[in-house]
Amino acid sequence: MSKYQEFDLSKLKTQPIAERFSKVKVEDFAKPPHSGRSFVEFLSALPNILSGPDIARIAKSVVKARKKEKAVVVAIGGHVIKTGCAPVLIELMRTGCVTAMAGNGAVGIHDSEIALFGTTSEDVVAGLQSGEFGMVRETAEFYNSTIREGVTQGMGIGEALGRRLEESMAPHRDKSLLASAWRYGVPFTLHISIGSDIMHFHPNADGASLGEGSLRDFRILTAHMANLAHGGVLLNIGSAVVLPEVLLKAVAILRNQLGDSFTDFLGVNFDFIQHYRSNQQVVTRVKSIGGDGIALTGHHEILIPLLGQAITDIMYMNGGEIDSE
Repeated sequence: MSKYQEFDLSKLKTQPIAERFSKVKVEDFAKPPHSGRSFVEFLSALPNILSGPDIARIAKSVVKARKKEKAVVVAIGGHVIKTGCAPVLIELMRTGCVTAMAGNGAVGIHDSEIALFGTTSEDVVAGLQSGEFGMVRETAEFYNSTIREGVTQGMGIGEALGRRLEESMAPHRDKSLLASAWRYGVPFTLHISIGSDIMHFHPNADGASLGEGSLRDFRILTAHMANLAHGGVLLNIGSAVVLPEVLLKAVAILRNQLGDSFTDFLGVNFDFIQHYRSNQQVVTRVKSIGGDGIALTGHHEILIPLLGQAITDIMYMNGGEIDSE
């Protein structure tokens, strides 16, 4: 026998399992796979546990927003372009499911290279070792000259790049978010952090144009975001710092001008790693002003096509009607 005293467990107070709240129930389990299942049926077969329902919930929110003629704003980082997801977002713009897009400087560079050359994303390590990182002349000539010309004509950076890519018949403009946004009349704003992009160290970079164009784009984005209130959807996909901070400042302006009426919309953060600012600014802050928020973790090249298909199927099923869930 031990020389130490043991706690007496015989007097524990227990309860029937029927009186205990349980977070997991068998009816919430996934449905087994079977052949011939439609995509909407696949979504409904996912577990109704943790993030299982989130793709369908976001998709239904987008469809409901558009039926109410509310904004669906998608903010992206450059990685969305590099994972080959542009065609999904282009189709959502074409069908009117996405009403505005915003990106950081990397988005403008990668998207322009895809449109012009069909290739992007250099080997940074090899480029640093050779001293050639960011030194491609054609991209710098197009990007910086287009921004300078467009800003002189009163455009924002996204609009200027999109117009020139489309009107110059860039060979791969059908895969370009910027060109497609111009073609479909969807505002696409770019938000530049001076010194963070490779285009900024080329001699034809013009700081005044970058600053003026980016500020103009911020005002364009803020004006469009006003229509998020009471049913819109705001998605941040793959931007950890720049876009979440831009979105927060736009929300601050709209709360200042519209007060408590700027509320009741869904903020969604998609990323393969959940970061502090993107979760705070797009999910937590939206909740704090009376909206709702979802954070979903996973690879862009999987989640974005899943969401795109879910939106498309829900939009067009039963003549475009949404079920009552």
